[in-house]
Amino acid sequence: MSQDDSIRTEDNGASAPIHPTPMLDELEGGKWPSFVTGLKRLRDAKDKPYSAFMNDLLGQLEYSYETKTGYWKGGAVSVLGYGGGVIPRFSEVADKFPASKEMHTLRIMPPAGMHYNSDIVRKLCDIWEKYGSGLIAFHGQSGDIMFQGCSTENVQPAFDEFNELGFDLGGAGPSLRTSVSCVGHARCEMSCFDEIKAQRMIINEFIDEMHRPALPYKFKFKFSGCGNDCANAIMRSDFAVIGTWRDNMKVDQEEVKAYVARVGRKYAIDHVIAMCPTRALSLNDDDTLDVDNKSCVRCMHCINVMNKALSPGDDRGVTICLGGKRALKIGDLMGTQIVPFMKMETEEDYEALRDLGRKMMDFFAENALEHERIGEAMERIGLPAFLDALEIDADPNMVNHPRTSCFIRTEGFTEEAEKYLERKAHKDRLDIAAD
Repeated sequence: MSQDDSIRTEDNGASAPIHPTPMLDELEGGKWPSFVTGLKRLRDAKDKPYSAFMNDLLGQLEYSYETKTGYWKGGAVSVLGYGGGVIPRFSEVADKFPASKEMHTLRIMPPAGMHYNSDIVRKLCDIWEKYGSGLIAFHGQSGDIMFQGCSTENVQPAFDEFNELGFDLGGAGPSLRTSVSCVGHARCEMSCFDEIKAQRMIINEFIDEMHRPALPYKFKFKFSGCGNDCANAIMRSDFAVIGTWRDNMKVDQEEVKAYVARVGRKYAIDHVIAMCPTRALSLNDDDTLDVDNKSCVRCMHCINVMNKALSPGDDRGVTICLGGKRALKIGDLMGTQIVPFMKMETEEDYEALRDLGRKMMDFFAENALEHERIGEAMERIGLPAFLDALEIDADPNMVNHPRTSCFIRTEGFTEEAEKYLERKAHKDRLDIAAD
């Protein structure tokens, strides 16, 4: 056996053969990068402590492909003082692939807005080369930095060094999960509020619920600065905070004309005007743009395409949606709009967001069934009962098309509308008196 065809094991210095991977090799074909190539690169770094681990990991993966069976099982692994944050994986075929008998994942919370400098990234990589497999995902579906592939004995020392850099474990299990915000106002002109401030405030407030799992199931906060929803909050979080505006979209007519002159009227009509989902846009004969702002649903398409000519309005805030999730008990759910608009300017505004988050978390902890997301709890008890429990007034802006909404009944509509207008007028009078 040549040195190039073997891997030195960590335990006794003996050499182990490189596992053949004919089925995995097929995944390296084609024009797109393959994860198999990355795993092989780590395997072939024979001066690194994780080389033997990666060799057996590739061997087990090839074996799984051959037998069409997965061989990872869970368990209980964590660090001192924490109830979650580590995803344990133990191999059921450790006798065949002993170097990869344990492949635990540390979920580490990223900085708000996912801002790093090169020095921090190098230090994170150095720690994981020392204690783990060298395999890192920036970022997993939960938003965490996923440090994948660690033995049980190395979990604690790896976390200790991450913690010395200022990083903490994220959520795992039936707990508050790691919160995510888009890059937001730090670099994006579409931002409608301070996403990073909101995220840090929420995490600091609820950090105990993350580290000491005590909820019926997982609960996620996500923050996106505009309707582009780069954090994928509406579909993938229980509590989605989406930046929006409630006045008119800002239009620079000279830039509209310049855009039309550059791309042509047909292209502008086909790719901007005709793409508006509510037909809120029209192009005039003089190449200026008319916007029916009452029909605009803030989908952001026209602003993305004509980013010099169009921009969000000035009266900015957030919309809050609840209950988004992927498939589990009742299938995928989009977030249901709970608060159509909330200002996010003063400290009192952010405190109101925090208080609403606490109210939602308390309701979820006390009323959801085991292994049930809050969106499923809302479906089970109904939106009217949910709003009553949280003392949130129903708002007509929550409903777009009453005849197709499963949450509204139209009998007594006039009476209910009058009650809503009376409540709104009373609140406006109180606001004026307070000013």
